[in-house]
Amino acid sequence: MGKGFCGKILHIDLTSRRLDVEELSEEFYKKHLSGLGLGAKVLWDNINKGIHPLSPENVIGFTTGLLTDTGSLFSGRFMVVSKSPLSGGWGDSNCGGYFSPSLKRCGFDAIFFYGASDTPVYLYLDGKKIEILDASNLWGKDTIETERSLKQIHGKRSQVACIGPSGEKLSLISGVCNDGGRMAGRSGLGAVMGSKKLKAVVAAGKERVKVYSKENVLKINKEFLAKINKFDRLKPIITDKLFGAFGLFTRLTPFYPRQPAFFWGLALKKFGTPSLTAMCSEGGDSPIKNWGGTGYIDFPLKRAQKIGAEAVIKYEVKKYGCYSCPLKCGGIMKVKEGPYPIEEMHKPEYETICSFGGLLLNDDLFTIFKINDLVNRAGIDSISCGSSVAFAIECFENGILTEKDTGGLRLKWGNSESILKLTEMIINRKGIGDILADGVKVASQKIGRGSEKYAVHCGGVEAPMHDPKFDSGFGISYYCEPAPARHTVSANQYLDLQFLEKKFKRAKKVPLLTTKSDKFRYDNKGAGIAVNTFYKMLIDASGVCFFGTQIGGDFPICEWLNAVTGWDLSNDEYLVIGERIEQIRHSFNVRDGVNAIRDYKPNKRLYGDPPAKKGPAKNICLDINTLSNSYYDEMRWDVKTGKPDKEHLKNLGLDEIIEVLHRE
Repeated sequence: MGKGFCGKILHIDLTSRRLDVEELSEEFYKKHLSGLGLGAKVLWDNINKGIHPLSPENVIGFTTGLLTDTGSLFSGRFMVVSKSPLSGGWGDSNCGGYFSPSLKRCGFDAIFFYGASDTPVYLYLDGKKIEILDASNLWGKDTIETERSLKQIHGKRSQVACIGPSGEKLSLISGVCNDGGRMAGRSGLGAVMGSKKLKAVVAAGKERVKVYSKENVLKINKEFLAKINKFDRLKPIITDKLFGAFGLFTRLTPFYPRQPAFFWGLALKKFGTPSLTAMCSEGGDSPIKNWGGTGYIDFPLKRAQKIGAEAVIKYEVKKYGCYSCPLKCGGIMKVKEGPYPIEEMHKPEYETICSFGGLLLNDDLFTIFKINDLVNRAGIDSISCGSSVAFAIECFENGILTEKDTGGLRLKWGNSESILKLTEMIINRKGIGDILADGVKVASQKIGRGSEKYAVHCGGVEAPMHDPKFDSGFGISYYCEPAPARHTVSANQYLDLQFLEKKFKRAKKVPLLTTKSDKFRYDNKGAGIAVNTFYKMLIDASGVCFFGTQIGGDFPICEWLNAVTGWDLSNDEYLVIGERIEQIRHSFNVRDGVNAIRDYKPNKRLYGDPPAKKGPAKNICLDINTLSNSYYDEMRWDVKTGKPDKEHLKNLGLDEIIEVLHRE
């Protein structure tokens, strides 16, 4: 075992039931770290060009971070990696909870599954034994029932990552659930597990991970906590009214100040991500009415506040924090009143609230609570599911879908009853829900009749709940990322919050105040977003939480990595590791003939074609060609072929990619 890493990964062939343990050198970890970096390298080496994502030839992996279980703060995240059935290219999804440290304590940094079982199975491991066990009695159970059943068998200490009925039914928008409602939702990787008849992974490890200097880890923790806690006295002023005022300010003023990181940290501590609901709707960040409306006009502040932070928090009975998290932005809810009582569920995140709120002009909080519980139990991505409902409503509104198509269901904006029923149909793949369960791209292809106009996606993946016309950085990441339509990789507002210019030489200083004209310049965005992307790869390879990097205090990820491993790498050397990971993910797609700039072009609504006639995005049409070209130039990717520059790959030590993509 190394310091901070186990030095071993587990390969499991579900067809033959063969188990293989692979040992990795310290040099491997210095080159790729763990987490997403380890996953990217293993999938590059083990997935053949052209395989179908739902075929036995696909591989799916669960990877822990290099900082996971080392005592470092915010280090409870894990990655699920595979070829995506939604985009047809690279797929990954990130999740918190307590599964990651439990898996790592089994003595493995990652597990990869090959082949497919004839019957439902689950994997159990605890550091002493590894078993592939029958899951026939679990097949058909929702994620909460599955987790409870497996904990009854293997003990309360065991942690479970599983799929629900949506993954079993191969819904292309299904994800992987753990901790009773934490979801690795993006990329459709629940369907990959379903195709392999893999119901769950149960980890019950107890062996703590060794670190080089526990003393230094604790010292870094103490210093960072002091920085992020010094504004806690201001927590009482963080209210929905303040969020609305902040949204109004960003909408009306011609100036855009650098966002105060401490404000975001306090909002997360007090309310979690629902704190974004009113602010983003009022300010123009939230998509409204399937990306065709305007927040303060179609879904004004009074309606947004009905499903905002303070309305949600009334039903929170206790705070929830992922492993090693001092923030505790999550919460456990109990809903006694209203038409849909719920004994216990995780607090809905902003993305869920907006997907089933402003995106559908729905301000019925009890319906959103009910849907949050349903999608968590089904194991389906709330972003994609809400987007599919929005697509269907607009198709119905324009006569493309009729009551005959919907089984008598009259779809209408803001009609909570029909929204709930359609969500249940999608989860159960009943009637029109069977078509919508594979996302808006597949649905529009099957429905036809001009419906593609209302199918808002990037490369087959539904767009998240942040408008690129509000932040052009999202215009790059949604479009050019190897896993498209991803809002948690890079954006201009993340550059505001993370102060990367203090950490990396390649990062340019972000001004404290900029103007609207500067904000919508497109020829100077590539470099900053590229550095931000490399940093996110470093984050996901370390297993730390994205939010932790945005709450002030100069997040000490590189200091933790050195303290844990005993290495003496500089911040800029760590950034190179992040870049290496991004190049592998991108090359994975290029090998399969996928070039994001050609194949992942977003729905026109996302970048303002035609421009809106009113609202914060009035007359704004993003120049996505200039944005994407500047990003490709910074990444050293050829615009026509997508191929990374040969010399650049060589400098990064990626000769294996050169051999495949640059054969003479």
